[in-house]
Amino acid sequence: MNDDPQDNDAWQSPRDPSPAVPDLSRLMVHLLKGVLYRDDDERLWASLLRLQARVREQAAILLLELVLDEAEGHAFLKSRPDAEDSEASAEVHVAAADPARGGGPSEAGPRLPRLIARRPLSYPVSLMLALLRKRMAEFDASGGDTRLVLSRDEIAELIRVFLPDGTNEVRVIDQVDATITKVVDLGFLRRLKPATGSAQDRGHYEVRRILKAFVDAQWLAEFDARLEVYRTALAAGSVASTGGMPAGRGAARA
Repeated sequence: MNDDPQDNDAWQSPRDPSPAVPDLSRLMVHLLKGVLYRDDDERLWASLLRLQARVREQAAILLLELVLDEAEGHAFLKSRPDAEDSEASAEVHVAAADPARGGGPSEAGPRLPRLIARRPLSYPVSLMLALLRKRMAEFDASGGDTRLVLSRDEIAELIRVFLPDGTNEVRVIDQVDATITKVVDLGFLRRLKPATGSAQDRGHYEVRRILKAFVDAQWLAEFDARLEVYRTALAAGSVASTGGMPAGRGAARA
């Protein structure tokens, strides 16, 4: 019988994983599913600040990058830029595999599949994102609260100026509501609970500050140029009244 303590240690079961491992796993799962906000989970946010080097290493294996904004209090994963990314005016990253976008071989070799898919946004959604981003810039310049909250009617007024005269009011409201729902799904708006006893409340929404990370100055300038073309056509009466916002080219990509 060998009484050497070193030999006995060799037969012991492995030690329990480091406490950092469960935190790292939780972080990766959360970030692969969507955005991490400091205000939503301060404990997990503290773990991210402590483990961000390891998160970046794990993300790199999946060809992803960690975008961490400590000042704004949010973090998310995005695909590493490739040649096609330079052609896109904007991206919204959805944490879902998309085999259809895996691509085939090219001159530079076979393309790697994307873990985070890109999807086109409709013109109404692109327009609302641009207008909300401009409203946030004005709000920040005022030096007030950091939370921008708008009512449904205020959001509708932002859109109304880009609609042809005589547009059916009911159809406008229906399309605004549908567009707001899509923007909520994308994570750029958060519907707030109505105040107690406010049965007439049509809805208030917080504009999430992560919008600044997706709609940058360059994208906004390019979109402004397209809006100016549309505004000129609207003033000249060459845009038909369709009961909704224009669709078609010039939309962002998600």
